[in-house]
Amino acid sequence: MEDRRTDALAYHREGRPGKIEVVPTKSVSTWRDLSLAYSPGVAEPCREIYANPLDAFQYTARGNLVAVVSNGTAVLGLGNIGPLASKPVMEGKGVLFKRFAGIDVFDIEIDAPTADDVIRFCEMLEPTVGGINLEDIRSPDCFVIEKELKERLDIPVFHDDQHGTAIIGGAALLNALELVGKKLDEVRIVFSGAGASALATASHLLRLGADPAKLIMCDADGPVYKGRDTDMNPYKERFAADTPHRTLAEAMAGADVFVGLSVARVVTREMVASMAADPIIFALANPDPEILPEEVEAVRDDAIIATGRSDYPNQVNNVLGFPFIFRGALDVRATVVNEEMMMAATRALAELARADVPEAVRTAYDDEPIAFGRDYLIPKPVDSRVLFHVAPAVAEAAMRTGVARIDVDLDEYVDRLRASLGPGREVMRWMTARARKRPARVVLPEGHNETIIRAAAQMVEEGVCQPVLLGRPERVREKAAMFGVDLRGVEIVYAAPLDEQRHAYADILFERRARKGLTRAEARWNLYKPIYYAASMVANGDADAVVAGVEANYPEILRPALQVIGVEPGVERVAGLHMVAFPNRELLFFADTTVNIEPDAETLARIALLSARFVRELGIQPRIGMISFSNFGSARHPESEKVAQAVRILHREDPDLEVDGEMQVDTAVGRRKLDSIYPFSQLTAAANVLVFPGLSAANSAYKLLDSLGRAEVIGPVLLGMARPVHILQRGSSQQDVLNLATVASVDAQARRDHS
Repeated sequence: MEDRRTDALAYHREGRPGKIEVVPTKSVSTWRDLSLAYSPGVAEPCREIYANPLDAFQYTARGNLVAVVSNGTAVLGLGNIGPLASKPVMEGKGVLFKRFAGIDVFDIEIDAPTADDVIRFCEMLEPTVGGINLEDIRSPDCFVIEKELKERLDIPVFHDDQHGTAIIGGAALLNALELVGKKLDEVRIVFSGAGASALATASHLLRLGADPAKLIMCDADGPVYKGRDTDMNPYKERFAADTPHRTLAEAMAGADVFVGLSVARVVTREMVASMAADPIIFALANPDPEILPEEVEAVRDDAIIATGRSDYPNQVNNVLGFPFIFRGALDVRATVVNEEMMMAATRALAELARADVPEAVRTAYDDEPIAFGRDYLIPKPVDSRVLFHVAPAVAEAAMRTGVARIDVDLDEYVDRLRASLGPGREVMRWMTARARKRPARVVLPEGHNETIIRAAAQMVEEGVCQPVLLGRPERVREKAAMFGVDLRGVEIVYAAPLDEQRHAYADILFERRARKGLTRAEARWNLYKPIYYAASMVANGDADAVVAGVEANYPEILRPALQVIGVEPGVERVAGLHMVAFPNRELLFFADTTVNIEPDAETLARIALLSARFVRELGIQPRIGMISFSNFGSARHPESEKVAQAVRILHREDPDLEVDGEMQVDTAVGRRKLDSIYPFSQLTAAANVLVFPGLSAANSAYKLLDSLGRAEVIGPVLLGMARPVHILQRGSSQQDVLNLATVASVDAQARRDHS
């Protein structure tokens, strides 16, 4: 505990104090920038907003700005510590908004001890922000404040302490009930706690379908029953039950569900033992639950347990709710967060927990098995899919219920949210949209591999291609079932029993390679190998593209592909290209990153031409920088001369292509240096295609940026093959496989269009 205290204080103190900062989103580096950012240019958007107040969403940050407002009267487990001491918590809330949903936050701690003070402050704050998150305000003031603000303000107001646990806990409960085969309207539910969170959670469960006659709420004085005259208020009165029970222990006897939002250690083993079969126990008091999971397990082996802690399964964590609820509300400019939007968030979370869990999430939890079941009722907080499941559900509910100011196309909105997760996702957003128009048939020879199986299911879900897995169908399906992966829509082909087809492919391969030493027997033997069969499917038009390599070294895939499919006419050497995406700058293309170790000048020129064609097919104008350690002859050496010679070849063969060099990489990507020192350069802007003098430099450059920089890397894309073949790096992730299959689908489309 002392170590945690020391670490926490150091974390907040070291470097720049606190956890947040404000940064500009527009350039302010020149006098022109300053004149536009402030006087006199700023007057123009002011006039537009005065004429049409909703234009504030277009010309200011208001549409992506939330105020986290607290008076510090009920902070976490610390109680009424006041606004100043609550500031670290509110800053933390801002960090979560930004990290999980890209929402900017002003944390505002106010010296406003009464409900009326808070209400008036928020009314005055409304023009500044797009929404208000009320935080750590004592009960019953929090009920009054939220109710009044929802009626008075025209922006979303959400009290997370009330509704966050309700939304996430509701999702967990829906899934727990499904697992034990019980229905929400039939189960007996007992609450320990009658504060803001408990009251809101009980209300939410009623909206989801719980029977109010089967719900008992208990506080420090026992069950809240009809006619009780001690420590009652209108909010508790709503849940006054017609029950003879007068203690928590009596209420829990025979109950199906326990929801604890109270204090530590109020539940005993005996109480748990008295519950119905397959009890659901949500002990959510933090940091110490009403009863520890190990104590429950000591007396019940049929219980499903959730807590608010990260060191046990099924953490009911509010971060699964508020960032994404506000994201959806802000993006349709909702005027309120209503009950339908909250129920939509609950159902979206419950649905997502039943889906296959991506590799990135499992990796974050030391590759532990994560699949829908008793220990996995709701998504993990690090699961990036929550953003594009919950926010669209909230946005749709806002539009459906008439509280949205604008409508959005939900499919396009989901793609936009995916793209917001990083610059690489923005690149793949365009690729995905194009791939979906005419999904290609992509064969994946490593059909038994877990990453491939999971990626294939995701390809079907995304609609980017029609995946074909090679492997024994029963073994592939057995593995998919083990991983909890739904393979509907995924074709499985097993080559071994397909003698006629396999022999036909072998005969074609023999004819192609007979004068290169291949015998017919060897050709037939090769066709038992998945990569040869996959490549033959593509070579003979039975599939559109092949993606392989997750279990092999690059040459082990490239060599068979070249033997079976070969290069396209006019191409002597293939090349590999990676797309490198950075935040807030143009996409870069690196070549050759995978194939040619020491290319000569002619090969470098061919690599540049192949790269330029690929970039043009993406709708991007290529500007090629031929990279060396020298700038335009500043250091004479055979390598720099080789690069300069390649530039001369390119100028001769394609005079319209923007290409220059030899140049150092900082010269190529820095337009200012080109303008000031090398004004003769033929590049009209910074290079976006970098062709390196050798494989070592290119491969090292992209891997360094991938590992240590802020870049996201997509690829490699194999250029120059007669038909689409794309080779994964060994050990590629599920997202890598999905990305390359999407590229392969787009590649196949482009080739069909040009044929």
